[in-house]
Amino acid sequence: MRRMLIFGMGFAASRLADRLRARGWDVTGTTRDGRGDSIAFADEGAVLAALRSASHILSSVPPSDGVDPVLHLYGQPIALAAAGWTGYLSSTGVYGDTGGAWVDESGPVHGRRADRNAADAAWQGLRGDMRVFRLPGIYGPGRSILDRIGEGRAHRIDLPAQIFSRIHVDDIAGGIIASFSGPAGVYNLADDEPCHQNRLVEWGCAMLGAPLPPLQSLDEAGLSPAARAFYAENRRVANGRAKRLLRWTPRYPTFREGLAAVG
Repeated sequence: MRRMLIFGMGFAASRLADRLRARGWDVTGTTRDGRGDSIAFADEGAVLAALRSASHILSSVPPSDGVDPVLHLYGQPIALAAAGWTGYLSSTGVYGDTGGAWVDESGPVHGRRADRNAADAAWQGLRGDMRVFRLPGIYGPGRSILDRIGEGRAHRIDLPAQIFSRIHVDDIAGGIIASFSGPAGVYNLADDEPCHQNRLVEWGCAMLGAPLPPLQSLDEAGLSPAARAFYAENRRVANGRAKRLLRWTPRYPTFREGLAAVG
């Protein structure tokens, strides 16, 4: 029996769990409160028991307040676990601002969040079977530009040179599954067409028959600090390594196919 233990049953990890269960896997996940069929992250006895029986281990928990909570509490047991595959969901934010240039896994790690950079490095060094997946903006059913347009929360920002990469949540699951038979290492999972966020807004408005939001400066848009930080970096994320070594191909190679699937 293939058994996956997932730390942090968030959007991407839950989607992966559904895919694996449909294939007959036994999947155990942790949440803060142990809701549903998950186990509480702080329940060390239950977590350690799941670790002992897991054939695959994945963490999707980001660092918080400068600390990776999974490494802090369970790093040593994970390092010593008998599992044959271990993975970590990191962020392409570790590359920082490239001025719109392409960046691959050989790019320097100098993102604005030191804790993200440190966690990425720590997971890489934890085990020899480690796969670190660096992810850009994630979208999918219930969490896409279409939802923000429908809720009146979409913005068009007047930064014409700004470029972002993104990934459909199902393509994250596909990349992780492909890595089960591929080599350990660091992989960018991103679609094939980085583009300006305004293109998504314009495409989504056309799909929904909704009016375009006004073109605004960052200051005029009144964005939250987190949303404003999204526009502080500019990069194109290359996905060739995952394609070559994992034989992974995104099901949704651009936002057009991805939005059609979630619309």
